[in-house]
Amino acid sequence: MKLDIPEHFNNRELSWLQFNKRVLDEAFDTRNPLMERFKFLGIFSSNLDEFYMVRVGGLKDEVLAGFNKPENKQQMTPKQQLRAIAAKTKELVDRQYEAFQAINQTLSDEGITFLKYDALTSEQTAYVKTFFREQVFPVLTPVAVDAYRPFPMLSSKSLNIATVLEAEDGTKRNLALVQVPAVLPRFVDLPVEDDETTAVILLEDVIIAFIDSLFKGYRVLSAMPFRITRNADLPFHEEGTHDLLKLIEKELKKRRWGVAIRLEVQKAAINTELLNMLRDVLDLQERDIFAVDGPIDLTFSFAFYSQIGIEYDHLIYQTIMPVDPPALDSSKNLFNQLLERDHLLHHPYHTFDPIVRFIVQAANDPNVLAIKQTLYRVSGDSPIIKALKTAAENGKQVTVLVELKARFDEAKNIEWAKQLEKAGAHVIYGYSDLKTHSKITLVVRLHEGKIQRFVHLGTGNYNDSTAKLYTDVGLLTAREEIAEDATNFFNWLSGYGEQPEWKVIQTSPNAMLEKFLSLIDEEIHHHKKHGNGRIVAKMNSLTEKDIILRLYKASRAGVQVELIVRGVCCLRPGIPDVSENIRVISIVDRYLEHSRIFYFHHNGQELMYGSSADWMTRNMRKRIEILFPIMDEEHKEYLKDCLALALADNVKSREQAADGSYHYVKEGKQSCESQLLIQDYTSGKLKQKPSFITPLTQKWITIEKKDDKVILDQNAT
Repeated sequence: MKLDIPEHFNNRELSWLQFNKRVLDEAFDTRNPLMERFKFLGIFSSNLDEFYMVRVGGLKDEVLAGFNKPENKQQMTPKQQLRAIAAKTKELVDRQYEAFQAINQTLSDEGITFLKYDALTSEQTAYVKTFFREQVFPVLTPVAVDAYRPFPMLSSKSLNIATVLEAEDGTKRNLALVQVPAVLPRFVDLPVEDDETTAVILLEDVIIAFIDSLFKGYRVLSAMPFRITRNADLPFHEEGTHDLLKLIEKELKKRRWGVAIRLEVQKAAINTELLNMLRDVLDLQERDIFAVDGPIDLTFSFAFYSQIGIEYDHLIYQTIMPVDPPALDSSKNLFNQLLERDHLLHHPYHTFDPIVRFIVQAANDPNVLAIKQTLYRVSGDSPIIKALKTAAENGKQVTVLVELKARFDEAKNIEWAKQLEKAGAHVIYGYSDLKTHSKITLVVRLHEGKIQRFVHLGTGNYNDSTAKLYTDVGLLTAREEIAEDATNFFNWLSGYGEQPEWKVIQTSPNAMLEKFLSLIDEEIHHHKKHGNGRIVAKMNSLTEKDIILRLYKASRAGVQVELIVRGVCCLRPGIPDVSENIRVISIVDRYLEHSRIFYFHHNGQELMYGSSADWMTRNMRKRIEILFPIMDEEHKEYLKDCLALALADNVKSREQAADGSYHYVKEGKQSCESQLLIQDYTSGKLKQKPSFITPLTQKWITIEKKDDKVILDQNAT
């Protein structure tokens, strides 16, 4: 049977929309606290913004360039994909606002209300009038639209109000725009009589209530909020450039002014004249226009959650405190502990502090000679950056590869690069046309006349903020073979020369792909000989066609393949005689599943790897990534147990069917929410480890709680 046919693959863009639907499902899930459900609406909106700015923007570029060849796995042309995306997105956005209306009603039942101006009390009305006069009116700028003043270039994602005006004498009509200032809070907290309740009004509703004051001599006949999304898929043409930093700074200025690709309008305020004007001036089609039944841009839920939601303890998740890795003693010298053994970290279950301490201790240790690190995304007030600057100021040789092309973090990374250079660090930007997505740090130390090298390798960014929200694993080690590879890796990045021969790690572009294909082939070989082939892989997305076809080959040979893929998955499981031995699940829960972990049974040798790379074409072929082995047997067992719990999840796990759709895994007699159980396991509450057995032929595990201790029956069949 031919494996490489369109029916055996999911379209990447439509698969992504399936993922965002799973995010939206969390807003409907009443098992989640109410404010968390509201925040999931914001996550859905934020995800969709980026998807349109990058993926849809790229497809629009292809259409404008006249490209009409069906070169993706499902053999769809760019126009066909755009039509399918628009249809599915409209369905999802309608569903999103169904969720908003339901959540809004439940918030009201809890005493948290969004009010319109005409529903305010006299006290609230007076407050809003004063607020508008003193804080809003001075910031507003009305913009007329006529023959002498053409439609202005509105920045991407800005919220605006389009108006139809009529002269008081009724002699003429005009159009004008008012931008809702992004420098002001999106909602206004109103005075209330009862301390147990909260009332807010959205900023655009405040502006609309007093919009007449901006147009003296005119009546405002209609005021329609709207929002434009623009193409942000701006390629950086690096060839021939002498200063990448200046080039990217120049290109970033264009991002807010790309071609319009989406228009959002408020359904209740639609004015046909205004809508037609916007559609024509922005050159949009009907499928690009989204009329929403509620406030535009629900990403304000993030600020609402932070400022108001946290005051209602019963409406948010209970705080789960990360724990210190049990084998690491924060009171002892970290380097001495690494000389004794490797240490595995699993965030956010383990605190991120050891990573920060690793850099801080290196910066202040008089015996440390050099620190080398790659940075892709870091937090706004990064302790890592501070430590690197301290190290440079202390005279250590500090080399930092700052990836300037990290999408939507370019401006921040440019600023970090400048600060590090000013402190005395040597800053490099990597290879032309390749993003450096690797997560690696090397510390070189001279102790008693001997050189010591320490390495951190991770699946996630050096970002102390996202480390509280994303699941990732990291390895701290002083193993000589890894240290030698790390040294050669940084020399490769900073100098000239071909990719080195590695001892234990593997890198992309290309070589890592060959490694994975070889590992799958070896699993097929072992299964044919011993009948015990098994592959378990956890990642964010799976799009690389060569890997998918090789997994199909493994499935046909009888190898049991279990994939935990949070987002896009172009592979289709369960197709007879193609992928019937492959299972695909996706877990969407309170933490964003970000770790990349790969397990190959290998006839009992049990190979385990962590990586900065997903099984995506871009990671395998267009980025510099690192695949690193987990060698410590105790660490292997821990990660196997975590994979087992993920595969057993029947609360937040969705399983992909053969047609590409996803359905919740049905709950058994006991519920298994993997993130909470992994937290219990990591913190020591889980007293028995689950057995790593094949769920395709046996019941996975049973769970019982006694005295706040979680007991897992390893012998369930």
